[in-house]
Amino acid sequence: MTFISPDFQLKKIIVRATMKLRLQPLWRSPFGTLRPHLQIRSASRLRTRLDIPPPFPVTKSCPEPSCNCPPTPAMPEGLPIDHEQPLNGTMAAYAQQLLICTGQRDWTSRIEDDGKEKGWGDLARGLKKLLGRGGPYADPFNNILVSNSSLSASSSLSSASAFLFPSFKYFPSIPVADQDATDPNLSSFVQAFLLPEKLHPMQESSLPEPKRDQLVRVPSLASQFPGAIDIHQSPVILICGHGGRDMRCGVMAPVLEIEFDRVLSARGFSTSVSDSKTIDSPEHAHIGLISHVGGHKYAGNVIIYVPPGMRMCDGAPNPLAGKGIWYGRVEPRHVEGIVEGTVFGGKAVMDHFRGGIGRDGEILRL
Repeated sequence: MTFISPDFQLKKIIVRATMKLRLQPLWRSPFGTLRPHLQIRSASRLRTRLDIPPPFPVTKSCPEPSCNCPPTPAMPEGLPIDHEQPLNGTMAAYAQQLLICTGQRDWTSRIEDDGKEKGWGDLARGLKKLLGRGGPYADPFNNILVSNSSLSASSSLSSASAFLFPSFKYFPSIPVADQDATDPNLSSFVQAFLLPEKLHPMQESSLPEPKRDQLVRVPSLASQFPGAIDIHQSPVILICGHGGRDMRCGVMAPVLEIEFDRVLSARGFSTSVSDSKTIDSPEHAHIGLISHVGGHKYAGNVIIYVPPGMRMCDGAPNPLAGKGIWYGRVEPRHVEGIVEGTVFGGKAVMDHFRGGIGRDGEILRL
């Protein structure tokens, strides 16, 4: 016995009524049949293609590398790379990314559980208390992406160093000695740099004034951090290498790190792989492994922050200057093309583009 659902029967009735409306005119005239002024047409006939130009220069794909590069490593059994789903739009929206310098190359699954009795571990835990659910500065419209990185860490137990993007700042010393959520030092840092300059309109109309004031940035507190360094010239290349979360990134990242270092070194750049002291220089690049940013199935995942003062090979301003570009499915054979095309050429590679962020925190899509 075949069971026909009521939904199916209803669908048949609607289809018949639609066909009847299409085939019968509303009236006849002495001059022949007048076509109805109302017709139901399929969405495909009404759809119009809009060719909207991308908001920044793009190139379709990476060219073949000019020399031999390392082979793509085999992925762990049962953990393939997803080559089917389109990458554009797979980056989760965020307002800023705080990159904690740990000096480690991998971390536990939850980064706040790592770095016991270390300044960088206390920073991650303190930020979660302040910005996470139930924290005094929790704001669903201000998503701060807190990531650990392999970049060289502060040796202090009472402070930590970190980068902030797309503000393009480096903080050599963020006080974190007091782990309590009311710690004025860490709270001052959050208020000075991590809170939004203005609230979402929904918050403006629904929150009481004291709460609104609490969630807005206090620029005057920035003077408490005089050691902050603006990054104008050094590109920053981040590779998800969080093997503690997913071994696809854990396997792919070290190979990509070596290749990025090789390609940039051939360009005459020093990198943080061999020089951890330089923070900003026209011929220096930061290359680091970072913790989970989403999308392990798209490994290798790479984020490139192009500094505001970056120029192209011909000396012209880089169109991507001040932006962060997210790539997925990056293999060693793509590294040279990404360095030449994005870092020095000012173009995003469409085949690998997951999303991006502008200098003012606007989300970039293609």
